[in-house]
Amino acid sequence: MKKIYSSLLLIFLFSKSFAGNEIFPVGARAAGMGNAAVTLNDMWSAFQNQAGTAYLNHVNVGIYNEVRFGLKELSLNAFVVAVPIKNVGTFSLSATYFGYKLYNEQKIGLAYARKFGNNFSAGLQINYLGTHIADEFYGNKASFAIEGGVRALILPKLTMGFYIFNPTLSGLADYDNENIPTTMKLGLSYEFNDKVILAIEAEKATEAKAIFKAGFEYRIANPLYLRMGLSTNQNAYYFGFGLALKQIKIDFTASFNQTLGFTPHTGLSYEFKKEE
Repeated sequence: MKKIYSSLLLIFLFSKSFAGNEIFPVGARAAGMGNAAVTLNDMWSAFQNQAGTAYLNHVNVGIYNEVRFGLKELSLNAFVVAVPIKNVGTFSLSATYFGYKLYNEQKIGLAYARKFGNNFSAGLQINYLGTHIADEFYGNKASFAIEGGVRALILPKLTMGFYIFNPTLSGLADYDNENIPTTMKLGLSYEFNDKVILAIEAEKATEAKAIFKAGFEYRIANPLYLRMGLSTNQNAYYFGFGLALKQIKIDFTASFNQTLGFTPHTGLSYEFKKEE
């Protein structure tokens, strides 16, 4: 029964788009803030807005897992490594895998980001995108697409971010207009102090309704962070926390959809720096 339900859900999710391989939000910290993450500047920016990785000072690696609505067939797994090079910029390698053996999507990205002064950064990424459907007609399809963004401090404590995915309208197949959606995100965040960040964001994909997101992060005390967020995408609500334990960061978020249920998001990362 569970497999029947998950198959029906897959059909529902993917029938709304041109093809597979639209972008997936990645990162438990971002999820905790309702995925209003286009202005953030951590290693997970490799998935949200590559310009944010330009502010890293040390090599970072991380893994992420999401089990949508508790169904393993809708699992999303991700990996990222970000390598900053002084006076050059930050290079990052990221990968995601969504689905299971009968239907899955893969994305591998190589990105470069750089700061231009203290208040502006830009990043660009090239992606390999693959889709596998276990039938004789479709089989495997692959394509390449680019994405990137900018991040700017426009007023003291106020940051703006802009991101675009697949502006060239790359597609997976020639038949049935099977294009990969172009997605744009624009957001603002305000850092009240070193403890509280408030973020808002709008996202629009081709032939889809605009999505509005908001979230905040509150550092209760070292090493504990508390996060809450919401999104008009399926009317989801998010609640999460983070632990920054020296070089290790652990993030967990629970999101809830009134129709489809509960989704856990878990992230683990390590920063290669000397302990203070």
